[in-house]
Amino acid sequence: MKKPKPRPSDSRPSKKKKPSEKTPITKSDVARLFEEMASVLELLDENPFKIRSYQNAARAIESLPGELGEMIDSGELLNVKGIGKSLFSHIEELRNTGRLEIYEKAKAKIPEGLLEMLRIPGMGPKKVKAVYEKLGISDIDQLETAANENRVAALEGFGTKTQVNILYGIQNLRKYSERHLLSKAFTEARGILGEISKHRDVKRSLLAGSLRRIKETIKDIDILVSAAKSEAIMDSFTGLSRVASVVAKGKTKSSVVLKSGINADLRVVSDKEFPFASHYFTGSKEHNTEMRGRAKKMGYKLNEYGLFKDDKLVACDDEKAIFRRLGLDYIPPELREAQGEIEAAEQHVLPNLLSETDLIGLFHVHTTYSDGTASVKEMAKGAEAMGFAYLGIADHSRSAAYAGGLSTADVKKQAKEVKEVNKSLRGFRVFQGIESDILTDGSLDYPTEILELFDFVVVSVHQNFGLSQSEMTKRIIRAIENPYTTMLGHPTGRLLLAREAYKVDLYALIDAAAENDVVIEINSNPHRLDLDWRYLRTAKEKGVKIAICPDSHTVEGMEDYRYGVGIARKGWLTKDDVINCLDATGIDTLFASKRKG
Repeated sequence: MKKPKPRPSDSRPSKKKKPSEKTPITKSDVARLFEEMASVLELLDENPFKIRSYQNAARAIESLPGELGEMIDSGELLNVKGIGKSLFSHIEELRNTGRLEIYEKAKAKIPEGLLEMLRIPGMGPKKVKAVYEKLGISDIDQLETAANENRVAALEGFGTKTQVNILYGIQNLRKYSERHLLSKAFTEARGILGEISKHRDVKRSLLAGSLRRIKETIKDIDILVSAAKSEAIMDSFTGLSRVASVVAKGKTKSSVVLKSGINADLRVVSDKEFPFASHYFTGSKEHNTEMRGRAKKMGYKLNEYGLFKDDKLVACDDEKAIFRRLGLDYIPPELREAQGEIEAAEQHVLPNLLSETDLIGLFHVHTTYSDGTASVKEMAKGAEAMGFAYLGIADHSRSAAYAGGLSTADVKKQAKEVKEVNKSLRGFRVFQGIESDILTDGSLDYPTEILELFDFVVVSVHQNFGLSQSEMTKRIIRAIENPYTTMLGHPTGRLLLAREAYKVDLYALIDAAAENDVVIEINSNPHRLDLDWRYLRTAKEKGVKIAICPDSHTVEGMEDYRYGVGIARKGWLTKDDVINCLDATGIDTLFASKRKG
């Protein structure tokens, strides 16, 4: 690849931390940087073994069971396969300085726009190199122009379909450029809140905005605190190690851009204003509008500063007191979307929402039999350590060759292993399932004699997304109608901020699930969160049961069930709506009814 001159912005010396300072660092931070390092090295035509070492290290770090800082301090990280002394020193450097010099130097050798192009789905390092070297394209704008002029399709290994996908990917990238996954925002927000809430001047604090309402994607982070004095708090906030730049700094509000690219706002109010500001800055706008309208009809005025009667502040110690003053039951933040929650609160019929502690087990996780990183026993022990009583394994089926789908022999081998694990783990149960691909005609991936071996069958679409709505709906309904289908997996196939849902009539799928006693999952992987919460109330009303499924490929990834619980709460679900709240005996009974066909 051509070696352009370093960019001036990369050539400037950066401010280094003192050796005694340590930057808060997460496993995902390190894994992401190592993946980027591998991509940069591939763009620079570096040694394939070197590239692979970073890729393997990224996967190893992502799937670590312990806390990264502790593993660095104890040296235990050196015992992890794929992490040698060199990579260990890189991780130490990242934590001690907040940067990795070898990465910065390598990145400076390529145009910044090439890294941006890697964010387009399907544009891996090889394709990015091809358009750069053969067409002189060095950023997304140039790539879009070339694709619109039909120049990209002519390149070897591209073609018209790839060119169309590139344009679609660019469109989505721009559409979602200012939004972030719920999980990414939560990780950052909890870190900030944890530091700010310890400040000596802070009395009360909370995460507000769409993050508190558990929206699937987040534009920015809103943090609210109460205090009598704000200057020192603002100094602490703008000086956090996570902060890349300060946009604005004031006595009541400061705004920063984090190193992760997320904008974060901190507001400081008096303690008597805190309950009202909590409600107002949590939103949504539509909910707030309805609440102000209700207050006005009752002779009050409600805003972020207080609830007023004849211009006199009505004291409220917390949000519950505000709702109570307005004749309402407390409305949980997740429900504040102007979807009938105020009427339900007035009539005292709000549901007792599902909580994390209601879950007894998890479903739909992957092991090393397909594309997971842990064995059946390791996943089981991980779930047990989280306090669960059972786990439903659902590896990929044979058509998913890209994910190491199970052959018939693999299915039988895994069944024996599950039996052995169940004997070895007292008081814990592993259910053997499968995530069967829904083939294009709607049939499942194995014949009846294999399907009947599983405790449960999750059916999912993984290929041929381009069918018409009618064709896709018929395809999935046929799979739902299969007597061995227990559960419909990620019903729309969407990948948040990356891939739109395929065209399908969700209401028809919900009806079919109701008619065939098929469970629908909330895929709790933060890239999916599918079924969308907006359809959950319909499913609930139709009597369709829901499963919380992390779709995890690592032990640590099973923690994603928490996002699924948040989405379930947002969809008005209670423990009675969710099969994870059944004990192992109840699950066995549920699954047995499907195994009978």
